[in-house]
Amino acid sequence: MNSKKKTVKKTPAAPRVARRTPVEEIAPEEQIVGAPMLGKVAAYDARARTMTLTLEEALTVGDGVRVKGRTTDLTQRVERLSVEGRCVQSALPGETAAVDVADRVKIGDAVYKVRSS
Repeated sequence: MNSKKKTVKKTPAAPRVARRTPVEEIAPEEQIVGAPMLGKVAAYDARARTMTLTLEEALTVGDGVRVKGRTTDLTQRVERLSVEGRCVQSALPGETAAVDVADRVKIGDAVYKVRSS
């Protein structure tokens, strides 16, 4: 018997492509003209006071963010950012990031990058 091993070439993983939220999925009261949209709130943890979102744009600690929804309007600076449970200085588009928030936000609220004050 001939025991040849087959070699399998591994292909590199495809780069993550961030899904852009179509404008028609953003209610008029959630829109901010001229500000890049980071994504929508996917989860909110009231105990840890963090929101989770899949990023459409890069985000860095120190950036300003604005969370806008039907009853939500929160503007703050990113003080702490984590990806997959690890604290990081920046996160890239396509990554799911958790951001500490100063006030309650709701799932589905739009998150924008704004100038930090």
